[in-house]
Amino acid sequence: MPDNQAPRRSRDPEQTRRAILDAAIAEFAEMGFAAARVDDIAARTSTTKRMIYYYFQSKERLFATVIEEMYGGMRDAERELATDILPPVEAMRRLVEVTFDHHAAHPEFVRLVSVENILEARNVAASPTIRRRSAAVIGTLGAVLARGEREGAFRSGVDPFDLHMLISSFCFYRVSNSHTLGAIFGRDLRVAEVAAAHRRMAVEMVLCYLAPTSSEK
Repeated sequence: MPDNQAPRRSRDPEQTRRAILDAAIAEFAEMGFAAARVDDIAARTSTTKRMIYYYFQSKERLFATVIEEMYGGMRDAERELATDILPPVEAMRRLVEVTFDHHAAHPEFVRLVSVENILEARNVAASPTIRRRSAAVIGTLGAVLARGEREGAFRSGVDPFDLHMLISSFCFYRVSNSHTLGAIFGRDLRVAEVAAAHRRMAVEMVLCYLAPTSSEK
């Protein structure tokens, strides 16, 4: 080796793993699980099929890791809110807004959750990490609801899991069905003004649902 030539450095293992995971997210989101090919995932990166198997053992394990990554991103966004220091109504508003924003900014999350449902949640069912972290958001919602009920801001008897479904369903549906809704009704849900109106509607829907009844006021 010439004196003025620096030794070639191998790629950082964590960077390689991250690059593979990012390529897999794109491939699985675009093609689904069955049609996605490890060769095509390798082609999206500067690594090899053999390296993918070195890091993730199999296509199935790679997809399972992708699913954990996707759910983890949603849970991270919720955790950063510090809802315990916000007034209940503001905490609930921010939870809805963050859920809406995450779905809108990450359509790959929506597509991959749809793929996982086609697979009958086999990866979610096998992941204690996903279940543990998802249980935490139900706990967060329950705590905000309890504070809001004590302070007279929310009605009583709301199940936090049901509320989670209410919040997530609209945020998920407008992304998962954006193409069919656009084709049928001629509405582009990606337009900033439309998205902003839907974001406000989601917040108002949840807060109206949680408003105390006349007998509780």
